[in-house]
Amino acid sequence: MKKIKINSRFHSGNRKKLLSSLLPESVAIICANDEVYRNGDQNYAYRQNSDLFYLTGIEQEKTMLLLCPDHPDENLREVVFASKPDPKSERWTGHILTKEEIQKISGVRTVKWMDEREIPLREMILNSKNIYLNLNEYAKYSTRVKYQDNRLAHELQEKFPLHQYHRLAPLLTGQRLIKQPEEIELMQKACDITGAAFKRILGFVKPGVAEYEVEAEMTHEFIRQGARGHAYAPIVGSGKNALVLHYIENSGTCKDGDLLLMDFGAEYGNYAADCSRTIPVNGKFTNRQKACYDAVLRVQKKATKLFVPGNTVDKVNKEVWKMMEEEMIGLGLFTREDVENQDASDPMYFRYLMHGVDHFIGLDVHDVGSKFIEFKKGMVLTIEPGIYIDKENIGIRIENNIVVDDEPFDLMAGIPREIEEIESLMRK
Repeated sequence: MKKIKINSRFHSGNRKKLLSSLLPESVAIICANDEVYRNGDQNYAYRQNSDLFYLTGIEQEKTMLLLCPDHPDENLREVVFASKPDPKSERWTGHILTKEEIQKISGVRTVKWMDEREIPLREMILNSKNIYLNLNEYAKYSTRVKYQDNRLAHELQEKFPLHQYHRLAPLLTGQRLIKQPEEIELMQKACDITGAAFKRILGFVKPGVAEYEVEAEMTHEFIRQGARGHAYAPIVGSGKNALVLHYIENSGTCKDGDLLLMDFGAEYGNYAADCSRTIPVNGKFTNRQKACYDAVLRVQKKATKLFVPGNTVDKVNKEVWKMMEEEMIGLGLFTREDVENQDASDPMYFRYLMHGVDHFIGLDVHDVGSKFIEFKKGMVLTIEPGIYIDKENIGIRIENNIVVDDEPFDLMAGIPREIEEIESLMRK
């Protein structure tokens, strides 16, 4: 896989902006992700903490960034602690970054080895009144596994109980939400690679192929074009499996007459794409499938216009749900009278569309940011309406990635989604 390097000015600029948000006499600490045990003597493939990558560009485990802008010693205002290169380790697992390489990638002048961190760490903390620590504050995620930032928080609060502790996550969230040109460029590349994989799939799918074979085609194209791989576990669900929102087993067989729902995206330079497409296994939508697909596509096109400054995820959800409600009435799933008499806490549409239809995307596929934050230019979100009709074995979702602007910009405009284009490409 190709390692994509961003100019160190990007990372330096991110640190400079973060420093301007800190209280006087502060130190901020951001840790690398741990290597995670898989089984036997194996770890899972390593992926850097998105915040540390955003601030340094370093993709190596056992790394720590300390920012102490008011320290009297200029050499201790920005410090990266990293693992010391060891020829024996490098023989088995590959190159470990030198101090010079870390300086070049990150733009941080002072680099020290992790095994000598104790004294400078204490010096930076004792010169500060405020300590900013960086915990994962994604609202829908929690884990019982203690990670490095979490462990460090407990360690420091025990050693330095009289300091004032602050949350770094809200400050970094505010920064990461607005994507810079370099980030948009990487996300566009991730989307382009994802589009190439989809076109490859259109020429491959036919009755009898396994869902995992479709996943293999995606993976082949991602790696061939220099992506790290999948930005998240891909969903490849045919027939009844398309009705399972987070179906990732991908072990079924694609059958004649079924729809195939795919939710997948490449990760390029650590930035994610998030695409959903639904196609007929045999290359031809039935009239009913076509009617349902067109309903979702109409809503997606209208919803794209909502990604303008001042809107929110919450508002988009509510507007799209109402749009889909109208389409569902048109499809005969329920009547207008049913809607008028429904329980407001259990709306009729929720039987056929039971998920939100947009979220932020960037370094994380479900990127930082709450559903109540007002959109600003440069934010990037998904739009993914869908419809799921159990009795008819119909599961459809269409998802694109949109840049917020006065005229929203679709990063996936080049990925086929019209019925005629999909059918035409599958015929070839």
